[in-house]
Amino acid sequence: MNEVKAYGAQASDANLKELNIERREITADDVQIEIEYCGVCHSDIHQVRNDWKNSKYPVVPGHEIIGRVTQVGKNVSNFKEGDLVGVGCMVDSCQECDSCKEDLEQFCEKGATLTYNSKDKHLGGHTFGGYSEQIVVDKEFVLSIPENIDAKATAPLLCAGITTYSPLRHWNVKKGDKVGVIGLGGLGHMGVKFASALGAHVVMITTSPSKSEDAKKLGADEVLVSKNEEDMKKQAGSFDFLLNTVPVGHDMNPYIALLKRDATMVLVGAIEPLDPVHGGGLIGGRKRIAGSVIGGIKETQEMLDFCGEHNIVSDIEMIDMQNINEAFDRVVKSDVKYRFVIDMKSLKNKN
Repeated sequence: MNEVKAYGAQASDANLKELNIERREITADDVQIEIEYCGVCHSDIHQVRNDWKNSKYPVVPGHEIIGRVTQVGKNVSNFKEGDLVGVGCMVDSCQECDSCKEDLEQFCEKGATLTYNSKDKHLGGHTFGGYSEQIVVDKEFVLSIPENIDAKATAPLLCAGITTYSPLRHWNVKKGDKVGVIGLGGLGHMGVKFASALGAHVVMITTSPSKSEDAKKLGADEVLVSKNEEDMKKQAGSFDFLLNTVPVGHDMNPYIALLKRDATMVLVGAIEPLDPVHGGGLIGGRKRIAGSVIGGIKETQEMLDFCGEHNIVSDIEMIDMQNINEAFDRVVKSDVKYRFVIDMKSLKNKN
C-alpha cells in the first residue's frame, strides 16, 4: 500500500485538514493517477457534514478528478503513463447486472462503488476521494480527457457536467427545441452551455434578474424571471423540456405550467422532499416530472468528447487545498461562479 497526503474531515462538525490515507498497490486491471485538479461539489459538503446521514469518517471528498497516469496494470491497454485522464463519481460496480451491461453503472443493482464514502472492496473500510495526491482506479472507470480543452476547468464536467448532459441526451433535446434551465449555479450554467450546443432555444429561468447578463454570456437566448407572474403566464405551455437544477425543496407547480403537452421536467438538484404537486397541472397536459443523476461511463466519455468538439468547460474559480473550508462556506452561500476547483499542487508542495 502507498501512503499519500489528503484533506479530510474526522467528524460532521470538523473542518477539513491534512491527513494521510492509504492507496492500494495497482492490480492487473488498475490505473494509478497523480491528481492535478479536483472540483468541489455541493455533495462533498453534504457528505462532510453528514447531511444525508450516511457519512463514514474520516471523509475525504472529491469526485471531479483530473490527473495524469503514472502507472498501469498488465491488463490495461487503453491507457499509458502520461495520459490525461479523469475519474468521476464512481470507481467500480458489479459490471454484471442488467444496468451495468447497458452502460448504466450509476444504477448498478448491487450498488455502484462511489469515489468516496463507499465500501472499499480492496482495502476494506471505505473509499477516499480526490482531495488527495493520488488515486488508484479500475480501468473501466477511468475517462480520457481531450487535450485541447482546459484541464482544470474540465474537472467539474465529471459531476456537474454529466448530471446535466445525461438528461438532455436521454430526453433527446435537439435543434429547435425550447429548453428551460431552472436555476443558474454549478449545474445550471452547464445545462445552459450543453442545451445551447445541442441547438436548442435556451431560456434561463431564475428568481434573480441580476443573473440575466451572465446567463446570456453562457449561451441563453433569453431569461425568464420566475417571480414575474405576467411573464410566466406569457410563456405557459411553450417549453419542450425543463431542466430543474434547484438544489432545495421548492414549489414546482409554476414550472409545470410552462410545459407543453407531453413535455417533461427533469429534476437533478433537489435530493430531498419537495412541495406538493397539484395533479391537475400534470393531468391536464399529460405532462411528466422525472429525475436523473449522473450518466454511466460510456455516456460520460461521450460528454467529454462532445466538450472537446465544442470547446465546452465549466466556469471556475481556482483555490488552494488549504482554502477548502472557506470554499465550502462560500458554496453554501452560492458565492462562486460557478464551481471551485482545487489546484492539488498546493497539497503536494506544502512544507
